[in-house]
Amino acid sequence: MAADDGRRSVFGDQAGSVEVLWGGRERPSRGPKPALSLERITRTAMALADAGGLGAVSMQRVAAELDFTKMSLYRYVPGKSELVALMIDTALGEPPAAAEPAASGRDGSGWRAALRTWAGALAAVYQRHPWLLETAVGPRVMGPHELGWTDRALAALAGTGLTGGERLDAVVVVTGHVRTLAQVSAPTGPGGARATRPEEAMSAALNELLAGRADRFPAVAAALADSGGASRDQAWEFGLERILDGLESYTDRARGGAS
Repeated sequence: MAADDGRRSVFGDQAGSVEVLWGGRERPSRGPKPALSLERITRTAMALADAGGLGAVSMQRVAAELDFTKMSLYRYVPGKSELVALMIDTALGEPPAAAEPAASGRDGSGWRAALRTWAGALAAVYQRHPWLLETAVGPRVMGPHELGWTDRALAALAGTGLTGGERLDAVVVVTGHVRTLAQVSAPTGPGGARATRPEEAMSAALNELLAGRADRFPAVAAALADSGGASRDQAWEFGLERILDGLESYTDRARGGAS
């Protein structure tokens, strides 16, 4: 989407995604009253991805599910990449409600609780739509919902004393932790089972691999032995709390230096 003065958009060949996400492209400008909508097309594509992964989504397949021709879809969305952009933003939906301002106390409990709630809600989205782990990566256009998630997390950190860049970095770190644990528990493929206890499954796999080989990997063997041979499936909570501990310690030092 070019600027008014003719300069190229920073989004380059992703300008079509800008239009469908932010430009209000909803219906063809000519022809009979449409029987389709972007919402219906997007929801149908999401259902296909939820059932069979992103590979199950194609313009032809979506059109068939809707009982329309593929050319009919192109009157609403330019192609699959733009459709995937819509799927991502629709799947994310609205972020969790903001914490009450009064909860942002000096002890850090307010922003910690807000970020913990935010991270848990994001993890739940990845659990409902595992294909997001494959699509919501790399340089791309963020939609209104996705940008709203970022805004909500940044708002939680507004009173911490972190700079704008530090707040952005903190959100990236928390998001990365959520994504990593979601990938561990994601189905192994279309129709694959989700690991309901991913750390326990990983421990079992490591124990099997180490059978007769413990001397080659002594640190792994020692850690497994110390854990009783099976993890307590707390990496998500443990990792998130240590990230929040680090942020709290950093903000405390920053306040001390400022005073």
